[in-house]
Amino acid sequence: MIERLGGKEEIRAAVAEARREGKSVGFVPTMGALHEGHLSLVRAAAARTDLVVASVFVNPTQFGEGEDFEAYPRDIDADTRMLSAEGVGIVFTPTPDVMYGDGPKVTVDPGELASRWEGEVRPTHFTGVATVVAKLLNIVRPDLAFFGEKDYQQLQIVKRMALDLDSGVGIVGCPIVREADGLALSSRNAYLGPEERALAVAVPDALNAAVEAVCWGEHDPRALEALLRETIASREGLELDYAAVVDPVTLEPANDLDSPKRAIIAVRVGATRLIDNCELKAADV
Repeated sequence: MIERLGGKEEIRAAVAEARREGKSVGFVPTMGALHEGHLSLVRAAAARTDLVVASVFVNPTQFGEGEDFEAYPRDIDADTRMLSAEGVGIVFTPTPDVMYGDGPKVTVDPGELASRWEGEVRPTHFTGVATVVAKLLNIVRPDLAFFGEKDYQQLQIVKRMALDLDSGVGIVGCPIVREADGLALSSRNAYLGPEERALAVAVPDALNAAVEAVCWGEHDPRALEALLRETIASREGLELDYAAVVDPVTLEPANDLDSPKRAIIAVRVGATRLIDNCELKAADV
C-alpha cells in the first residue's frame, strides 16, 4: 500500500525507518501528469533499490514569466494510483508552502552548463530546477535518483550539481520513451491539438535524419545541424528555437564525431514547446 506524505519530516522519518530495515532507497522526482516515461523511471528504480519514493510537485520556481505554471496539468489522485500500481512505496506531495515557505532565500546557481540552449531561451529555468532538486535530494536522502534523458541538459546539470555539492546521491539517466510515431513522451503533449500533434512528429523525424546521415558517413556537426534545421523548416507551422550537435557532458558545440555526441533540438508547435535529443555515433567510434 502506497503512503502519501506531504511533510518534510514525515518523508524523512519514513525513509529513515526503511534504512533501519536495511533497505536501499531510489527516488523519482516528477511534476505529475504522469505517463509511461515517468513509469519507466519508477521501474528502473525498482530494479535497483528496495524502496521507491516518488515526488509529485509542480515547482513554481522553474517556470518563467508567461509560461504555463497555472495551466500545467495536475491530478495527484490519478498520479498516486499509477505509482501505487508500479509498486512505489511512498509518494511525496508537498505544497509550495512546504517546499519554500515565504519563498526561497537561497538558490542554486547551475553554472556554465545552464548558459546555453534551454538556458538562453528560459533564463531562470535551471536555477529553479537545480534548487528544487537539491532540496528534494536533501529531504528524501535517497541512494539513487532517476531522471529521464528527454530533458538532457537538465540531466547533465543535475549530475554536475549532485557531484559538486557532495550530495552522496547517484544520479541515473534513463532512456527516452517514445510513442509509436517516435514523438518523445511528455506531459506537454497533452496541449497539442490533432493538427499540431501531426506536425510534432517532425521533431523525431529531424533527429532520425541526422542519425541516418551519420550512418551514411556525414560526420561534420555543422552539416548535421543544418539537416536538423532543414527538416524542421520543411514543415509549415513549426518554429525552431535551436538545433545543435554538442558534447554529451559539457554541452558545448561539437567539432567532430570522433566520440559519441548528442543532437539536441527545441521546437514550438503552436503554443507548445517540445524538446528532444538523441545520440550521434559514428560507426568507427
